[in-house]
Amino acid sequence: MDEIIIVGVDGSPTAKKAAETARDLAAALSVSLHVLSAFDGDRAETYGSGSDQWIVSDADGAETVARTVARSLDSDIKVTYSAVRGKPAEALIKEADRLGARMIVVGNRRMRGIGRVLGSVANSVAHNAPCDIYIANTYYAG
Repeated sequence: MDEIIIVGVDGSPTAKKAAETARDLAAALSVSLHVLSAFDGDRAETYGSGSDQWIVSDADGAETVARTVARSLDSDIKVTYSAVRGKPAEALIKEADRLGARMIVVGNRRMRGIGRVLGSVANSVAHNAPCDIYIANTYYAG
């Protein structure tokens, strides 16, 4: 199995910065990158009328976010993407375990102030991941 780095994204500028850092690390290590977006619900909305209807779910939205970020990362490395059910930290840990990831990259958003007290994705991942963690400095990104 190829070595892989996983990065979680949510559509925010800070997540985009973490993804760019993950891309750079993956390129430097000659490994592939997997962009993941988590979704926690089963909500779905139907649009259109009559036979021209389509359903948009939380899973679809998360996959769109992951695909958009993955495609925006101009790189020579292999970049894949997916949407995974669960809270962000749980989804990253589950995918890292499933894929045998070498590393998880997360941003440091919510690691200061009240977010530090309440917890953050980076904190949860750092304490529970089955692989190395890289916490990217994303404060200046947005």
